[in-house]
Amino acid sequence: MKKTMTTRSTLAPDIAKVLKRLHYPLEVILLCVRWYVAYSLRLRNLEEMMAERDICVDHSTVHRWVIKMVPLFEKTFRKHKRPVGKSWRVDETYIKVKGSWKYLCRAVDKPGHTIDFLFRAKREKAAARRFFEKAIGQNGSPDSVTIDKSGASLTALNAMNSERETPIKVRQTKYLNNIVEQDHRAIKRRTRPMLRFRDFNCARVILSGIELMHMIKKGQVKYSGRTSLSAAQQFYSLVS
Repeated sequence: MKKTMTTRSTLAPDIAKVLKRLHYPLEVILLCVRWYVAYSLRLRNLEEMMAERDICVDHSTVHRWVIKMVPLFEKTFRKHKRPVGKSWRVDETYIKVKGSWKYLCRAVDKPGHTIDFLFRAKREKAAARRFFEKAIGQNGSPDSVTIDKSGASLTALNAMNSERETPIKVRQTKYLNNIVEQDHRAIKRRTRPMLRFRDFNCARVILSGIELMHMIKKGQVKYSGRTSLSAAQQFYSLVS
C-alpha cells in the first residue's frame, strides 16, 4: 500500500493544507476515503476494519475525512479527465435524503464514459439547465443529447438552443438511453448500504466521490506514465 501512495512532502498545496489538521497517518486517511467511495461499505464497517489493523478510528471521523477530501480529489480529477464523445445520453436517478427523494442527473457518452453529474433537490427547468451548463462548461458542447420524457430537460435544452448559433440536436428515444440507465446501477449499488442520507450537502459530496471512483474504474484519467496504473494507484495519484 505504501508504494502506491505519495508522501506528505509531495502533496498538492490545497490537499496538504487540509491534511495538516487531520492527525492520522496519510495512508490511513486515503485508504479509508477510497474504500468508502469505491466499495459497498458502511462507515461502521470501516471502523471495524481499521480496528482489526490496530488503528482506532471512529466512523464519524472517517465521514469527516470523506467530506473534506472528496471535493479536492474531484477538483484535481477534472484537470486530468479524458475527453468525452459528442453524443450524450442524459437521465436521472433517485436518491433519498431525510426521507425525501432527490435527483441525481447523469450523462454518459455513446461508449459509456461519464460526462458529468449533478445532484439536485428539485426536478425543474432551472435545475436541468444548471446541469447542462455545467456539463458543457466542463466538457464542451455535444452534437446531440438523448433524454427521456422529462419535461424539465426538454424545456431547458429548448431554451438553451434558442440562444445558440448552432443548436444541439435533442432526441427523446428511450432505447438509446439504456446505456445511462444501466450505468446508474453502479452508483445505486454503492449507495444502498448507506441506508439513507441525512444531509443534502453531505450526500452531494459523497455521491461526487462515488462518481469519481466510478470514472477512474472506467479508465477516464489521463496520466503520462508508460505503465498502466491500477484504479487504486490512479486514485492516490490525485493527491500529488
